[in-house]
Amino acid sequence: MTSSRTPLLADSRRRSLDSDHAAEEEDAALHGRAASPGRSPRLREWILFLWALLATATVIILAVIVQHNQQTSHSSPKPSSDKRNLIFMVSDGMGPASLSLTRSFRQYIDDLPIDDTLVLDQHFWGTSRTRSSSSLVTDSAAGATAFSCGKKSYNGAIAVDPDHNPCGTVLEAAKRAGYTTGLVVTTDVTDATPASFAAHVWYRFQNDEIALQEIGEGVLGRTVDLIFGGGRCRFLPNGVEGSCRADDVDVRGIAQDKHGWSWADSRAGFDAMAGGKNVSLPALGLFAPADVPFEVDRRNMADVYPSLSEMASTAIKALEEATKDSEKGFFLMIEGSRIDHAGHFNDPAAQVREVLEYDKTFKLVVDFLEESETEGVLVATSDHETGGLATAYQRPGELPAYYWHPSVLANSNASSEHAARLLSQYVASVPDDVNKSDLKKWINTNILQQRMGIDDAQDTELDAIVSNPALALPVFSKMISSRARIGWSTAGHSAVDVNIYSSGGPAVDHLRGNVENTDIGKFLRSYLDVEDHVADITKELGKKMEIKPPVMGVRIQEVAVGLGEALHLDLSYEP
Repeated sequence: MTSSRTPLLADSRRRSLDSDHAAEEEDAALHGRAASPGRSPRLREWILFLWALLATATVIILAVIVQHNQQTSHSSPKPSSDKRNLIFMVSDGMGPASLSLTRSFRQYIDDLPIDDTLVLDQHFWGTSRTRSSSSLVTDSAAGATAFSCGKKSYNGAIAVDPDHNPCGTVLEAAKRAGYTTGLVVTTDVTDATPASFAAHVWYRFQNDEIALQEIGEGVLGRTVDLIFGGGRCRFLPNGVEGSCRADDVDVRGIAQDKHGWSWADSRAGFDAMAGGKNVSLPALGLFAPADVPFEVDRRNMADVYPSLSEMASTAIKALEEATKDSEKGFFLMIEGSRIDHAGHFNDPAAQVREVLEYDKTFKLVVDFLEESETEGVLVATSDHETGGLATAYQRPGELPAYYWHPSVLANSNASSEHAARLLSQYVASVPDDVNKSDLKKWINTNILQQRMGIDDAQDTELDAIVSNPALALPVFSKMISSRARIGWSTAGHSAVDVNIYSSGGPAVDHLRGNVENTDIGKFLRSYLDVEDHVADITKELGKKMEIKPPVMGVRIQEVAVGLGEALHLDLSYEP
């Protein structure tokens, strides 16, 4: 029997058309117009397609704008809680090549596989551009001012802008906002980096004035709660044993009597702090006359000088204890200061030990933040690279050498600075007419072989040392570097970009990639939410301070900065 029913597909198509027509009539009714019976369903499909295409394009454009704003904005997401800790670490003078040098050295001395990395490597975050306002090659003062104030300034500037106007620092603003603050360094505490967070002077070598401002004699009063490092001589009046001040101001006395600082100046005093459990804030711990010795030397004098990691650990514990019942946490700046000095001396044996100690300190900070109940972030970077370090060296007249020798650095147990000090002390103890041949033998046996692990000294090298013992330091450094096949392009700084490291988290996302050093400074105050305090302090400083360099001061400054950093030498501590 033949069926009279319409085929299924035809019926389905008719229902679809009827449904489209009904929808069209409904839409027309809603908009108060008559439906067009002749409108094609295909026209409706084209309209819907174009609408979807436009909506998709709009979403894509908005997403691109949002992502661009996130990548270029200087503001960072605020932490989820009001109480937070911020630890900022500076590896003064450490460039990317320093990491390669130290990583391979560590693999060699500890017999580790080639894929073993430093803790820093595991927290790599981005890179920073370092130029100052006055030069493509920055010094530590301008570099630190970029961090503390978030502003570019001239080489030699300590928390002042290019017009010598003082700028409020993140540490000063943090203190005003209720945070507890600290500085830990291995150099003189009045040196450029710590000074740029707690003082304002036109010229970085105004150390006597910087010491006074750091203890609270500036227009803002006391802004630091804890200072650990070297530089004891800056706090003692001229004429007192161990002083290096040009005046008779007793900074130690003012600190204790007027501002309530506790004082420690020895290993025994440091040990009495019980790892931070027995620290009376404000605490001033000056554990060396000038700089704390290089780590390669300090480890043989650990009964006299605490290490960077020891000082940092004690400071963190002290600040944690001080803020346990506070609504605010703490801000702490930690500097591996003497990486820079090893670069100035072109001494790779000293530098690898400095970087290893910095890496150790970085790890203890990361561990602290992971275990702490208080929200916190670690950001670490360098102010610049020093020395133009290269993990390769081509001797004059030779073909390029595709290798370098960590074993040479491993055999050395003293810095070139310490070796020069030992020689200076020996020369001072013998008659002026000492036989040069005997002096060569003493140098070869007691310094080169026993201290520096060099048993193949050439006569030309020994002659260069004996002819002018006062300038032996660069000769010692060159002897180590050439044998290890390590190259240096300068005794000063370079303009190479430096690495950024972090404990991580969304708050630090905008520091990923390549940024200006000032972006790091802006992040610090943004994370602590103290931008308004920075602005207020800058205005207050502008009203109360006038920083005016002397005639020809800027030109003198440029020369002095270069000479001071290139010729830095500390002969103040005993072997």
